[in-house]
Amino acid sequence: MNILVVDDDREIVDSICIFLTGEGYKAFKAYDGIEALEILSENDIHLMILDIMMPKLDGIKTLLKLRETRNIPVILLSAKSEDNDKIFGLTAGADDYVTKPFNPSELIARVKSQLRRYTTLGSIAKDTGEIVIDGLCVNTENKSVKVDGENVRLTPVEYKILELLVRNRGRVFSADEIYSNVWNEDVVVGDNTIAVHVRHIREKIEINPKEPKYLKVVWGIGYKID
Repeated sequence: MNILVVDDDREIVDSICIFLTGEGYKAFKAYDGIEALEILSENDIHLMILDIMMPKLDGIKTLLKLRETRNIPVILLSAKSEDNDKIFGLTAGADDYVTKPFNPSELIARVKSQLRRYTTLGSIAKDTGEIVIDGLCVNTENKSVKVDGENVRLTPVEYKILELLVRNRGRVFSADEIYSNVWNEDVVVGDNTIAVHVRHIREKIEINPKEPKYLKVVWGIGYKID
């Protein structure tokens, strides 16, 4: 697996790459967003670890540019710990968020978790074919989503959440249940993470996200697909 590490702090990049190579991954290095996009265009990258505050092109702009063409997992790095910064990064298309300073073992655990979700269905039951709910079509074989015949681009985590819900149409899942089905149990996820991903999914699959047709909130309990 090829992992791209992007940070303007070269010592941080070097240290992360040491841990990644120790786990058997091939690590690529970039020190700003422009350099990162060049590496992405020339190499088969499977996951990116991306700092937010960088010169030339910051992490959020780099992420938005990436999401125009690629659906690989992205873990954001930032010295900022406020919830608003995390929500902004997740809304922009990130799959996970790690605050500096971080525990290298935790970062590696998150990398492994994201790669597992990207390449397999993990604890979600496997099958082939399509799940169709009115105009919403989820193809579990090629991991694609269409709404009214139009392709919808989801991040790997967004896809996993949506697939879990459509496979269990009508069942209400709490945030904890979504964690246990979609996230690796060894990784702690922030309280707002599921809500952010659900909102992002709604923005992509609903005509009017404020009056959703498919993905609904059961207040105080959880989420379901109708």
